[in-house]
Amino acid sequence: MMTPRERFIKALRREPIQGHVPHFELVMFLTMEAIGRIHPLHRDYSQWYQMSAAERRLHLVDMAKAYIETAEKYHHSAIFVHPNPGPNGEMPDDIESTRAILETIRELSGDKFFLMIHGDPTYPIPTGDTMMEFSTMMYEEPEKIHDGTKRKVEFAQKLCDEMHRHPGLLDGWALCSDYCFNVNPFYSRDMFAEFVQPYLKEILDYYRANGYYSIKHTDGNVMPILDMIVDCGPDAVHSLDPQGGVDLAEAKRLYGDRVCLIGNVNCGLMQTGTEEELVEDVRRALRQGMPGYGYIFSTSNCAFTGLELKRYELMNRIWWEEGIYQ
Repeated sequence: MMTPRERFIKALRREPIQGHVPHFELVMFLTMEAIGRIHPLHRDYSQWYQMSAAERRLHLVDMAKAYIETAEKYHHSAIFVHPNPGPNGEMPDDIESTRAILETIRELSGDKFFLMIHGDPTYPIPTGDTMMEFSTMMYEEPEKIHDGTKRKVEFAQKLCDEMHRHPGLLDGWALCSDYCFNVNPFYSRDMFAEFVQPYLKEILDYYRANGYYSIKHTDGNVMPILDMIVDCGPDAVHSLDPQGGVDLAEAKRLYGDRVCLIGNVNCGLMQTGTEEELVEDVRRALRQGMPGYGYIFSTSNCAFTGLELKRYELMNRIWWEEGIYQ
């Protein structure tokens, strides 16, 4: 009997499997309602460095249980670990606490789950406050963007080296810089080729050389640059956003022999659609993603704060009952 972790890896490798299609979520924020624990990213650890060793240990165990109990309840094969302390949405800047939470999860769950952390050094879409400045810089001072990305790559490599010194803690990396709006990518193809692609390929090659898998995430309409992302060599692409017009069947036709595909259940329907519309969308994603293997089931983003838990559990139930290879 394969473990969930082993099944997840086989899916990343696009190898045949039997039984359930592997399932995970980039983030499952509904932990308080689902299991009675605060999600690690919703906790304020501003006083972490003032805590005693005993206090830190208690927090680490509680965070680890939040991840493990969520994965067990919803039959997730993998856990995307968000170290806290550590800046939300960026690479962890506290390597010691990052290692500590991974060690605690492994201590409590063994090798049952595939564990990943964030490790994307490329620049995402800038915020509204910085978009004009960043866009101008691409034309007038491109060397500043290159220099900044190189520093981020160096840090990602440093973090990878540290994880590699502790075999068995980590299985892979989730690269979570978003490049796309719903209508089109922020970067033109020429800009992507200059400012993103070389660094994305460099870090993916580095992770693979150190024995890790990698999942590249971006929301929105990724289709105009999906070939460029696949050329960089990730093991999987997430989230194949239908709200950005991404057709899973077409992505499967174009790239299913080169990369594992993850996601595509419409998060908009989970929030505002009818139950019938959500059920049909889950079935559509399974119908389009499962043939030929190399598919991992998930939402097209995450189980976000404010989503009704019953909607997530409906999605999860349909997958559990119908997302099965014979």
